[in-house]
Amino acid sequence: MAQPRILKPADNAHQYQLLIKRLLMSGPRYNPDQEIVYADRSKYTYKDLVERIHRLANALTDAGIKPGDTVAVMDWDTPRYLECFFAIPMIGAILHTVNVRLSPEQIVYTMNHAEDDAVLVHDDFLPIIEGVKDEIKTVKTWIQVTDSDKPGNASFDTHGEYEALLAGASDHFDFPDFDENSVATTFYTTGTTGNPKGVYFSHRQLVLHTLSMAGSISHFDEMPLLRSSSVYMPVTPMFHVHAWGVPYAATMMGIKQVYPGRYEPELLVDLLKEHKVSFSHCVPTIMQMMMATESIKTADLSNWHVLIGGSALTKGLCDAGAKLGIKMFTGYGMSETCPLLSTTHLSPADLELPLEQQTAIRVKTGKAVPMVELEIVDPDGKPVPHDGEAKGEVVARAPWLTQSYFKQPDKGEELWEGGWLHTGDVASMEPDNTLTIKDRIKDVIKTGGEWLSSLDLENMISQHPAVAGAAVVGVPDEKWGERPYALITLKPGESISEQDIKQHLQQFVDSGDINKWAIPEQMRFVEDIPKTSVGKINKKLIRDQLKD
Repeated sequence: MAQPRILKPADNAHQYQLLIKRLLMSGPRYNPDQEIVYADRSKYTYKDLVERIHRLANALTDAGIKPGDTVAVMDWDTPRYLECFFAIPMIGAILHTVNVRLSPEQIVYTMNHAEDDAVLVHDDFLPIIEGVKDEIKTVKTWIQVTDSDKPGNASFDTHGEYEALLAGASDHFDFPDFDENSVATTFYTTGTTGNPKGVYFSHRQLVLHTLSMAGSISHFDEMPLLRSSSVYMPVTPMFHVHAWGVPYAATMMGIKQVYPGRYEPELLVDLLKEHKVSFSHCVPTIMQMMMATESIKTADLSNWHVLIGGSALTKGLCDAGAKLGIKMFTGYGMSETCPLLSTTHLSPADLELPLEQQTAIRVKTGKAVPMVELEIVDPDGKPVPHDGEAKGEVVARAPWLTQSYFKQPDKGEELWEGGWLHTGDVASMEPDNTLTIKDRIKDVIKTGGEWLSSLDLENMISQHPAVAGAAVVGVPDEKWGERPYALITLKPGESISEQDIKQHLQQFVDSGDINKWAIPEQMRFVEDIPKTSVGKINKKLIRDQLKD
């Protein structure tokens, strides 16, 4: 069988490695004086960013960190974290972004499992470390991070305070070349059972993910989320899948970045207004909190583009945003996918519609971004028709998907069964390759032999004008196997009854969207819906609470 031709390169040809340090070349080159802002505290330029990354690399090396070591970070969303995104992997070490919202026991587990050698810890998280330090086995070096004039008191020895160490370090570091397949980052994804699982990504994967992200949310006129004139503010924690990878793309492009520190809804809106933020990304719950603030009533949101992920963007939330002028887009992925797999993709004709009429398109899961293959398969792994009706599990291939779980090869084999990464999401695919997620496999409600999408019900409930949010889960039922149970939060000052919700859902029965038996017989109005550490609806906890 004939083979493709491979030609021998010149002996002196340079074998260019795709390393994170390459992403730092262009932004400072294009916009050395562009601003990077830390809330209402400080600001500096891209030129300063490069110098601080060099200083951090020297400070870490002086602290004994070497290639192959793992450095954990426990900080709020700050320019310091951005510096760590670059400096730590650029010296050949591995960045462990610690989920500070986990329980102390889970934080201990992730640090020991990752075999962290050093930890950068903000004063606000010292109490967590103080309580569990004796259980942390591998950490040799602690570095304090503070936003005060004086670091907090630690009962254990530290190597020093972050800013003081940078001030005393050289402003030049000779970052080495090495294999692009070297691990650059790791973090832990929490499932519904068992301990968190460690995912990891190489330099090559992160560079390719960054290039694809820039090629999907900036190149297309229909998706002008990240342009050279953009002002970017993350509203997704930087510990969560590298803030969805956007800081790498924003830095590569040299755009203005605003880091809010700790998430406080009023502060977020104030920063949005002050810096004329044009692009953010967040989960629906954070968006709902921001939209409920007093400050947002006086904000011009007509240029604010928001990528919603983590949980489904409902029609109710998208409609409410459209009334404020917010242009919302759906992004889809998971921790294991780095995370971007697909986004909303509007056509020129779609954009000619009034914003309020674009909701039906914006809430769809969208089309695969460049270099991603998505397929919908049945339980036997065979593709189902792309007719918008047939349902199956979403499986994926892309050059940046985690290749396994750290120190859990059996779980990695399950993830990659059949050579495709299995997402655990049920979806349909339209003839034009538009994906629509129907539910998580574990969250589908099996009632009377039929599958009922909890996401569809949440979407419909959310369209009631008094509803702020909804979560629907299946609860055991002797006759039907399972029945839907709804938890509902209301907008401030609203008061409605269960019957109002049932009457609202009747319109979807009349239109043929759902059957009459899909209307929940049981529902409860609550102040808040249980969330996971990254702001997703915690349906396992809801089911456990209802069971109890």
